[in-house]
Amino acid sequence: MGQSAEFGKFLKAMRSRLKPEDVGIADGAGARRVPGLRREEIARLADISTDYYTRLEQGRNIHASRAVLDSVARALRLDAGEQAHMMNLLRHCAVSARSPLPVQAIRPGLRQLLDAVGDVPALVLGRRADVLAGNRMAFLLIADFPQLPPGERNLTRWLVLDPRARELFRDWKTVAAEAAGALRLDVGRHPNDAQANQLVGELAVHSEHFRQWWAGHRVATRSAGTVRLHHPEVGDLELNFENLVLPDDADQTLRIYSAKPGSPSADALALLGSLGADSRGRGTLNGDESTTAEQTSSRG
Repeated sequence: MGQSAEFGKFLKAMRSRLKPEDVGIADGAGARRVPGLRREEIARLADISTDYYTRLEQGRNIHASRAVLDSVARALRLDAGEQAHMMNLLRHCAVSARSPLPVQAIRPGLRQLLDAVGDVPALVLGRRADVLAGNRMAFLLIADFPQLPPGERNLTRWLVLDPRARELFRDWKTVAAEAAGALRLDVGRHPNDAQANQLVGELAVHSEHFRQWWAGHRVATRSAGTVRLHHPEVGDLELNFENLVLPDDADQTLRIYSAKPGSPSADALALLGSLGADSRGRGTLNGDESTTAEQTSSRG
């Protein structure tokens, strides 16, 4: 019932965030005992019975058709990423433990690409946002992941737990919350990933912020955006980022940061590159180092 329960919890969390006015319901019944819409209101919006929706939310007898699920998604005002997460949770309901996931590896050609865009910070993120590879500029800009123990080379872990992340990202709460949302999406795709479950447990133990974000069942799927940084060596930067899912491996993402040409941020990036030109230990992860958590029995 593990994933069935997660499916139901997700529906309940999405229902609780909606207000009657969000969906055109006149709320004349006074104060509500719980936040959000009632089950019967979602059922009515989805054109299904209240009993049927209740069974969905309780994780019982989940054999809904795609048409019903689409109606529920519309009633809950789910975006594309949230609807995909809902389907992932349902797809993995009541599954037994599967074979271990394959060790994550980086193609040689992708490493060459990272080196070829050496003036632009670039990372390859795998399952759980493990840092599988990166170029010198990425490690100068964010963190020197090659110098961390293999089990700690995870971007979400670093964002949530490392005090330097709060200093670097001027909108730290937004960035870290989105990382938690991306991790939840990943757990929905791979519910039997022991390393992911271990990571969630570690973050929940050590971060009150993470516990709140995780309890909200938020998912995040941004493919592009902007981040504001305050780097200790070059000051403030505003960078665009692109997340490109690799066609040969849907669990690997190429993240590239760039600055608007001629902007102060572009000048700051160039300065950062020159300051770190002679740095040691900052380069692409290579060889066995790229497979991070799969090669360690525990994190941290």
